[in-house]
Amino acid sequence: MGQLEGKTAAVVTGGTTGIGLATAVRLASEGAHVFVTGRRKPELDAAVETIGAGAIGVQGDVSVPADLDRLYETVRDQGRGIDVLFANAGGGELATLEQVTEDHFDQTFGINVRGLLFTVQKALPLLNDGASVIVTGSTAATSGAEAFGVYAASKAAVRSFARTWANELKARGIRVNAVTPGPIDTPAMTGLAPDEEQAAALKSFLAGQVPLGRMGRPDEAANVVLFLAGDQSTFVIGAELYVDGGLNQI
Repeated sequence: MGQLEGKTAAVVTGGTTGIGLATAVRLASEGAHVFVTGRRKPELDAAVETIGAGAIGVQGDVSVPADLDRLYETVRDQGRGIDVLFANAGGGELATLEQVTEDHFDQTFGINVRGLLFTVQKALPLLNDGASVIVTGSTAATSGAEAFGVYAASKAAVRSFARTWANELKARGIRVNAVTPGPIDTPAMTGLAPDEEQAAALKSFLAGQVPLGRMGRPDEAANVVLFLAGDQSTFVIGAELYVDGGLNQI
């Protein structure tokens, strides 16, 4: 019997690649009925096929309120409440202080902060008492790495949200926690570099910073999300669990 057998539904935003997809697959394999979102239909359709187990894909952008409304209408129309919400959608690009533009700032905070806020807020009527809400942080929030300023600030806001929401929702038994990946080998990580050569150099550099000597895998982050989603973490609330190979710990 899977760890999530008997749960009503799990929602994963940004679930077409990387950590989101790996998590959706993992949750489905443990018995959850998964709803997954993504902005591009071809990738979304491919993700649904990969997840299997009756997964439902809802195309949309978390920074667009109407898209979030459509997501939750779909969940409601299926007659389901939400036991697990993995608010994972996010992203960003490198830009030094001199390079930051209004568009860069608005896009990054629009997805990582505004989108996250309304993803969770609009889910509230469907969240079952005792549900688990997991948000995705980043080790960039505390690293001070060059050109990560706006992205890091947006992820610092994510950590702050997790603490506040955990306090606000505790009366319903809803647990809010953050999972904070370090360097994970995902398409999004590759996309930070302008070409394959520089992407390879970036991965090599990042792996060299990690005490374990390598980048993490998406499934390794997914396993931590599963822990936070299930009944093994019922006394964990407002926490930040690092999946970083010891990068911020040693």
